[in-house]
Amino acid sequence: MAPTCAPPKRPTCPQCQRPASACLCALARPARHRAQVLILMHPLEVGHAKGTGRLLHLCLPHSRVLVGEAFEPAALQHELAAPWSDADRLAPRRAVLLYPATPPDAGRPAPPTLPAGWLAEPARLRLVVLDATWRKSRKMLWANPALQRLPRLALQGVPASRYAIRKAHAPHQLSTLEAVQLALQQLEPGNAGLAALGEAMDAFVAGQRAFWPAAMLDASNNTP
Repeated sequence: MAPTCAPPKRPTCPQCQRPASACLCALARPARHRAQVLILMHPLEVGHAKGTGRLLHLCLPHSRVLVGEAFEPAALQHELAAPWSDADRLAPRRAVLLYPATPPDAGRPAPPTLPAGWLAEPARLRLVVLDATWRKSRKMLWANPALQRLPRLALQGVPASRYAIRKAHAPHQLSTLEAVQLALQQLEPGNAGLAALGEAMDAFVAGQRAFWPAAMLDASNNTP
């Protein structure tokens, strides 16, 4: 019997790591920003056609992506604190988790208070973002004690999501890209360059609508 040949793999874009037919690179809009962004991407989001985490990374020059759910503690601590540039060695970054600060989960300790002075220095911050559904993001949070020890940045004045291709179960649930844009706008209120993230989001949704009709909206939670 002749050996069974594995089907050929679809070509993948080396930049966005998506199938070439669904490449995101043309949708990216580079945005100026001072706070660094560390995107902790759940493995299920890596190949999700409607996920915005990878597009967010393409738009933010000062961002990195780490894929996983329960990270090795030392490796995660390194990602939270290690310098990304010579400037970071002179003035180390302060890691802040983008996640609702209140109310804490039943039986869980409240997160550390975010020092008020940190918000005045966005160039000293490393914003940590969980790119996952709400249910998966909670599992990631409690599986990684280092994340629980981080002070949190909660979004203020959350608008309705424009993420029409993926359903949310509550008005405050935004896509990862939308949430990070809003967070950076809170940290850098005079930064007009952050509007590029909204442009990228609009381009992404417009492109996805051709593949995902309104009648087939995803029932998954939006990401935080």
